[in-house]
Amino acid sequence: MPATDPNLARRNRRVGLIAATMVGGMLGLSFAAVPLYSVFCAVTGYGGTPQIGGVAPGAGERVVTVRFNANTHPGLPWNFQPGQNKMEVKVGQEALAFYTAASVGSTPSTGIATYNVTPEIVGPYFHKVQCFCFDQQTLQPGQKAEMPISFWVDPKIADDPSAREVRTITLSYTFFRTLEDAERAGALSKAGPHVGKQRDASLAPPAAR
Repeated sequence: MPATDPNLARRNRRVGLIAATMVGGMLGLSFAAVPLYSVFCAVTGYGGTPQIGGVAPGAGERVVTVRFNANTHPGLPWNFQPGQNKMEVKVGQEALAFYTAASVGSTPSTGIATYNVTPEIVGPYFHKVQCFCFDQQTLQPGQKAEMPISFWVDPKIADDPSAREVRTITLSYTFFRTLEDAERAGALSKAGPHVGKQRDASLAPPAAR
């Protein structure tokens, strides 16, 4: 048998190591893609992702109309809808709105909500202070609950040439059975981060009935 060239063997090992590193890196990036994209959307407002928190600077002169939309995953036996179709708000002023959910199933069921705003260019200027998104909600058969949200529109929207002419913003919530359902539907790529429970007792929803 011919003798093995030591230099060739070293080159082959080096090439194999580089290839294995590249495959491992690509695999790691594929697992990180969804959370990294979600963080990017949350920071930039890309894909209609509203900004989270912040203190409303105070009412300005400009008025925008906020429309409210509700969707429910087919596997979740809920009647989910906004408590109001639309609301006129002044930029810079915090507003309060409600959604309602009622179980039409025969057994307890749990849902979790994602959200986004349209047109997508207003994402960086729509601030949600508190809401029910990403909090699991369990309803008993026939049970109904009201879910509040508080939000404000940044007056800086008037300084953005691509957004200054927007007069109507649509806030959409979709209730899924699980986060896995939301991910399969592609909703997580446009969803903002979890904002937790209501910070103010005045925002607590009335007792479920």
